[in-house]
Amino acid sequence: MPSPKANILVVFYSRDGSVEALAKAVSEGAHEAGAEVRLRRVPDLVSTDVMAKVPGWEERSKRMLAEYGAPTHADVEWADGIVFGTPTRFGNTSAELKAFIDSLGGLWFQGKLNGKAAAAFTSTAGPHGGNETTVVSLFIPMAHLGFIIVPNGYTHEKIVQGHGTPYGSSSTSGQHSAEPTADELVVAKHQGARVTQVAAALRAAR
Repeated sequence: MPSPKANILVVFYSRDGSVEALAKAVSEGAHEAGAEVRLRRVPDLVSTDVMAKVPGWEERSKRMLAEYGAPTHADVEWADGIVFGTPTRFGNTSAELKAFIDSLGGLWFQGKLNGKAAAAFTSTAGPHGGNETTVVSLFIPMAHLGFIIVPNGYTHEKIVQGHGTPYGSSSTSGQHSAEPTADELVVAKHQGARVTQVAAALRAAR
């Protein structure tokens, strides 16, 4: 069996499933481009008492953690490329994903993150809910950690048509947490393939 072109880690936080759907599309695109893929969901930071106030939150959290598992530092070391996914929180990264990124200080100090490809995707409730600012907010810790940032650019016709951003994939879920559209999923899948191509090139150059 041929070795993978690159090892790709997709790390996401999702409460209602919109970001989860994008994460699965990113993973599919990476896999089809020849990557070995690990898909992980970061844990919630609140107690089950808080989750119980939102119908279905605790059940979805348990299902996703059982299905994907939580990311580890070993996953990060293993990866040639990492794609981070988060819902928007006031135009910024969710606390759950940020907590995991903040935990990477030890790997950063050892220089183990330098030269890994990285990208981001998000989902917002409304069309002006901060999807672009959220993705760009993730570029800041990526730069500090030594990642090679891989934006989408206008590298697919669906992005040119407005179904994603040049910064990273996104969806607009609306008030009822609608699934991403077929076009938004196409862009997410393309993003997974694009990160794989860059990560593979970086891996080959080491």
